Amino acid sequence: MKEATKNLNAQNLETATFAGGCFWCMEGPFEAHEGVAEVLSGYTGGKKANPTYEEVSSGRSGHFEAIQIFYNPQKISYQELLDIFWMQVDPTDAGGQFVDRGDQYRSAIFYKNEKEKQLAEASKTALEKSGRYSKPIATLILPASTFYSAEQYHQDYYKSNPIRYKFYRSRSGRDDYLDKVWTKEERKASSTHHIEEEKAKNMSSTFHKPSDEELKKKLTPLQYNVTQKDGTERSFDNEYWNNHRDGIYVDVVSGEVLFSSKDK
Repeated sequence: MKEATKNLNAQNLETATFAGGCFWCMEGPFEAHEGVAEVLSGYTGGKKANPTYEEVSSGRSGHFEAIQIFYNPQKISYQELLDIFWMQVDPTDAGGQFVDRGDQYRSAIFYKNEKEKQLAEASKTALEKSGRYSKPIATLILPASTFYSAEQYHQDYYKSNPIRYKFYRSRSGRDDYLDKVWTKEERKASSTHHIEEEKAKNMSSTFHKPSDEELKKKLTPLQYNVTQKDGTERSFDNEYWNNHRDGIYVDVVSGEVLFSSKDK
């Protein structure tokens, strides 16, 4: 369990539990909102106690990959959490979510009392009547059961492994699908995907390219030729061709992150 969650139960916070496929992709959109104190990745819905990731991902445990949200109801309501949830998933997919297939990756809302059940069912009905989808809504609405925290390396994966997370998310088809179903304005209010885009825009707007004279002083002749004149390096004849050092590699001119050695 995350260290920050140790005292959550003593802070008069409410909890909400949702399943939306890969839990890596479900944490960030909720943690971006004021009133959400913490989001845990974990497993729920099955009968096996303390399941492991391997057991859940195999599809044999009966559990869903899920998240548990600790939130302050004075700052964000359960209804608002439902609205955010719907904008993260394909609710018409009964066989999983995006590239992740199997019952363990289905979307579901887990209610812990009658009020949450009524709100969940009402929001599902409203979405069905909205005409947004051509297929029926398959998201399950189920009674909450024991929630088991996932292994520590899964928690806040979008923060601890941002490059791998972005690579997975971009290849999963999730954002391409959601961008077709929801407008940018709608998603901007519900997803860190767009918050990250805004940060990138702000970074690019504050970057001022050095003058040509400054670049010639800063860069080697080869670096200048490649970055400013569309030149190319000779194969197997440069500083990095056989380099295996760990780290984050950046653009030599702007400092923009290019890739991690883990994804080389």
